[in-house]
Amino acid sequence: MASLSSTTVLLLLISLNVSAFFIAVSAGTFYEDIDIKWGDDRAKILENGQLLTLSLDRACGAGFQSKNEFLFGRIEMQLKLVPGNSAGTVTAFYLSSQGPTHDEIDFEFLGNLSGDPYTVHTNIYTQGKGEREQQFHLWFDPTADFHTYSFTWNPKHIIFSVDDTPIREFKNLESIGVPYPKNQAMSLYSSLWDAEDWATRGGLIKTDWSQAPFTASYRHFNTNACIWSAGKSSCSSASSAFIGADNSWLAPELDPRGVEKLMWVRRNYMIYNYCTDSSRFPGGFPAECQAASNS
Repeated sequence: MASLSSTTVLLLLISLNVSAFFIAVSAGTFYEDIDIKWGDDRAKILENGQLLTLSLDRACGAGFQSKNEFLFGRIEMQLKLVPGNSAGTVTAFYLSSQGPTHDEIDFEFLGNLSGDPYTVHTNIYTQGKGEREQQFHLWFDPTADFHTYSFTWNPKHIIFSVDDTPIREFKNLESIGVPYPKNQAMSLYSSLWDAEDWATRGGLIKTDWSQAPFTASYRHFNTNACIWSAGKSSCSSASSAFIGADNSWLAPELDPRGVEKLMWVRRNYMIYNYCTDSSRFPGGFPAECQAASNS
């Protein structure tokens, strides 16, 4: 995305009622940034806090949560997914708030038989309602090495990216009555769990427990974001420290190169789009599906 001048950023934030700004940039260790939430020793922080692994066996999976909550920003992590026969497993990587009317921005990586591609399942919940699924295959083997998965979330749009290639954009369409996640701070979560009843070919392929434990690996957790703490945003007080920082995540739209990459992914790697599934919406597609960017 194109970089923005400090004047442009100020005008954008003022117009969006986000009064400028101290953006928290973090690239610390997992000890500093992450809390292990469940799974006992199936979740491990290694290499002096630079590597984290989650494992799944027949008894249990594992999961973690960021120490901070965020209200807008760019949040990214490098993941290496479960190798080999990963059928039935799900590696979830997502932002979420709490409660029955929560907001959520999801990556879920659905395992498959050895040699078959992973399915990247994406979804967006607003005020507790999801059903905005889009699915993709990847143009590489996500188990062979680490790759970067990121959320860019600002008051104008949400972008899901893989290795800086946008694969999905969800625009703020409140003007036509579509709720948009902009008021609830979200934490980052990730988990590895068994979903053999639906994850692989609709549940036809079950988890092969002889392959357990299944392990996903994480590194390079980076944020360039507004941190929400004690009811306040770190972006609510003016700070000259922001000027000159990387503020590309505030761009209100993709630049032409980003649009080109997005369309390339959609043409070649999208395998499901709720906006074209007429069987799910016999009474008519959701309002956002009328917009070209979400069609």
